[in-house]
Amino acid sequence: MPVVNILIADDHSITRRGLRALLETDRRWRVCCEASTGVEAVLKAKRLKPDLIILDLSMPELGGLEATRQIRQALPELPVLILTMHDSEELIQEVVSAGAQGYVLKSDLDINLITGVELLLKGKTFFSAKVSEILLDGYVKNAHSQLAMAQRRSQRLSPRQKEIVRHLAEGMLNKEVAAALGISAKTVEAHRAQIMTKLGLRSFSELVRYAVREHIVKS
Repeated sequence: MPVVNILIADDHSITRRGLRALLETDRRWRVCCEASTGVEAVLKAKRLKPDLIILDLSMPELGGLEATRQIRQALPELPVLILTMHDSEELIQEVVSAGAQGYVLKSDLDINLITGVELLLKGKTFFSAKVSEILLDGYVKNAHSQLAMAQRRSQRLSPRQKEIVRHLAEGMLNKEVAAALGISAKTVEAHRAQIMTKLGLRSFSELVRYAVREHIVKS
């Protein structure tokens, strides 16, 4: 069985020694190289092409976040596991957006590092339990926020505007809506423009989907 080569990058030599000792308890794994700065990590990753890289988020010269972006751009198949003491939702989202597949808190290092490495080597992702909880909470809050926004937008439409949306979504032309409501086609056109702006919609198909979603018309 081929040996798995791992690159570890952290600006603290004690942390690097601890990581090496923990990783090399598994005879399948070998720490092929160490780096103490983000720039050094990127250069060595490009030159050595390890099977996996473990990056500290806070490093001199180049932070782990930007190092991850550069490594993933140069070596898109190389899995990156971020190691840090920070657990803010915004930072976690940035790390995920940068392309990292793993996020382990230093406080959980002894519990989660081995599992994280194993999963990343299998092409999967891994996040410490607390990090997963933060991501899930953020997703739920975002979903609730989008629902509340849609409800507020619906409530902002006047009865006349809802009536116009209903007719338009049912396939009526501006002049047909105008005849049905006893107003001019220009007034219908003005209402339509105001409605699209108010709801933040960009196309007629979005308007139809909105009308169905808000039960203004039946699907």
